[in-house]
Amino acid sequence: QVQLVESGGGLVQPGGSLRLSCAASGNIFRINAMGWYRQAPGDQRELVASMRSDGRTNYADSVKGRFTISRDNAKNTVYLQMNSLKPEDTAVYYCNVNYGWSGSNSWGQGTQVTVSS
Repeated sequence: QVQLVESGGGLVQPGGSLRLSCAASGNIFRINAMGWYRQAPGDQRELVASMRSDGRTNYADSVKGRFTISRDNAKNTVYLQMNSLKPEDTAVYYCNVNYGWSGSNSWGQGTQVTVSS
């Protein structure tokens, strides 16, 4: 089992920046990918950004050019740098890790990001 602990959410004005962090611990022997999802009230959870073990990244169209995902392999930590934030970025952001030969998934507890003036 893999546990994820997220941090870095909060309230920010439009145009501002935040950085989310997600540290993985537990039975980590093979991480296939780590990523961030978000869910706004009344909406489905959606992929924001992900990074595979080979370093390849994938971003939602709505965040391309504004958000950057990165990873510190030594710390088993993934980051999401969010710049030029918009009110529509307001959501609970969840960290996800896909691991093991069978592709199991673990989720963080979620961190609230609110973009408002």
